[in-house]
Amino acid sequence: MKTLPLFSNLTVLDLSTVLAGPSVGTFFAELGAKVIKIEHPTIPDVTRSWKLPSEKKDDISAYFASVNYGKTLRQLDLTNQTDYLRFMKLVKESDVLLLNFKFDDQKKLKVSDEQLLEVNPQLIIGKISGFGPSSDRVAYDLILQAETGFMSMNGEKDGEPVKMPVALIDVLAAHQLKEGLLIALMDRQLSSKGSVVEVSLYDAALCSLTNQATNYLMAGHVPGRMGSLHPNIAPYGEIFSTTNNVKFTIAIGSDTHFEKLLTILKIPEIKIDARFECNQNRVQHRKELANLLSKAFSSFNSTDLFNQFREVKIPYGEIKSLDQVLNDVNAKKLIRQELQNGTQTKRMTSIAFQWKKL
Repeated sequence: MKTLPLFSNLTVLDLSTVLAGPSVGTFFAELGAKVIKIEHPTIPDVTRSWKLPSEKKDDISAYFASVNYGKTLRQLDLTNQTDYLRFMKLVKESDVLLLNFKFDDQKKLKVSDEQLLEVNPQLIIGKISGFGPSSDRVAYDLILQAETGFMSMNGEKDGEPVKMPVALIDVLAAHQLKEGLLIALMDRQLSSKGSVVEVSLYDAALCSLTNQATNYLMAGHVPGRMGSLHPNIAPYGEIFSTTNNVKFTIAIGSDTHFEKLLTILKIPEIKIDARFECNQNRVQHRKELANLLSKAFSSFNSTDLFNQFREVKIPYGEIKSLDQVLNDVNAKKLIRQELQNGTQTKRMTSIAFQWKKL
């Protein structure tokens, strides 16, 4: 990510913890802003303790490092009068403040929106909550994946509901907050006034249901667990294997792609089968189609098959483990470029943070 002069004069105070808020702070750091992460001296960001058994016994976990690189780290206790005054001095000098305080904590700590804007009328306050500013429910990404339908749709047909392997709702909320803050910064250029931008994990999750929500609202369809399958497209998400036991998936989003696929597989007779003549029919008969395709794919070597896919622009993806992903030639090329540029990946791979007290 390229450092932009527009952001080099920005100062961001990051009082948020866990993933969503801190990742917004890192976003601004990547663009060149000065980002100061403030933690309580004795109750720091909980993700410092979220370590794998194999991690070192220091105070920086891989999880914490993933969303806190590029920041200056400070310790302040807002219940301490001296630290509180130091914090308010920072507020006066800052452009953006990030918070994900529990319900009513802003009031208790004397950092309400009104008090902050009184100190700095041009301050832009970005806030993330779990279920909205009026709810006192404690929320983590897992809870929102459960409450907003994501887990009910994720997993195999006959299996239990499953969470996504990354904190998806946190990531979505962070993106929404970033968009809001960027708009607020643009507005401030015209109005010279600060503002408050609020995002909840609940709102972010509901807004991200997209086609699954409209499938229900328009067609009354309640999606169940389908593994990797897509409710509106086939074949899409089925897992196939080649003769050399390489697993892969395909995304056939159009009749043109489907015809090209059949040509590669040398099974043109399927073209005249009414069950598969259009996408809607293929969705209805996806199991029969998957069985036919699976048999055909099993006679192909992965290298030959993937070369043919690329030649005719068929979307495919080999099912790779994370070590395969990060050792892939393309990933290594990206990492080398980032290291040379001194940008995101360099900061991601460095966890030599230093505590600094005001």
